[in-house]
Amino acid sequence: MAKQTSIIPFTGKLGNLIGYERNGEYFLRSMPEIVRQTHATRRAARRFGMASRKGALIRHAFYCDLDIRCDGGHINRLNKTLIAAGSNHTALTGFRFNQHTGTDRFFTVAPSLLRNDILHIPSQTIAQYKGFIALEVKVIAARIDFIKGQVTGTDTVVLMINPGTSFQETNIPLDVPGAGTLVITLQVRGMLKDGASCNRQHLAADIIAVAAPQILKYRIKPTYSRRKGLQPLMTSTLIYAHAYQSTIQRE
Repeated sequence: MAKQTSIIPFTGKLGNLIGYERNGEYFLRSMPEIVRQTHATRRAARRFGMASRKGALIRHAFYCDLDIRCDGGHINRLNKTLIAAGSNHTALTGFRFNQHTGTDRFFTVAPSLLRNDILHIPSQTIAQYKGFIALEVKVIAARIDFIKGQVTGTDTVVLMINPGTSFQETNIPLDVPGAGTLVITLQVRGMLKDGASCNRQHLAADIIAVAAPQILKYRIKPTYSRRKGLQPLMTSTLIYAHAYQSTIQRE
């Protein structure tokens, strides 16, 4: 590699040269004439491409409603989580948009997702933090169709909690239209006297629950004819199965 010494350095392709930045310095390298990919390399590239597209959908779904600044490595961490998860999107549970703080700092008893898309926050004591007048709790729910590449619906609920008090359990119904995987992010901000939020050690936003889309199954139910001697007629009944993952996990 060669170091760039020009007044205006560049990144990206320029002819057969590639400019890139590392630790605040700019370098050059030439493009390879032949790129050989093995089957494993092509498969890894496909997995990375799929994870990147899914990660972009998740960021698009939550960026508009998040009030905290994500850490600089959250995109790579999210892609890495998605690559490891494959089609098991419930593995996103516990992902932190701010790796410095998790929601378990504020809620010692984890919220959980109940049937019918209801988020349950159990009763517990909320710790008192110096200088805080309130905790702003925001629940952001998004339904994402990873197959079609669409965010089909969102819902946001905001609560204000007094720190240093006993919090009574609450159930928050979430109304998220559309089809796809339901992904729920819980954001918690410590609010100061002047109405501002505090530093990143008291700003958290975690994916706390992921509900897989409805899976259609058919159950065979016999139906008998009134005519004597005839065999039972087999008919199918459509039923629904739901898969939920709601336990907060450390990343």
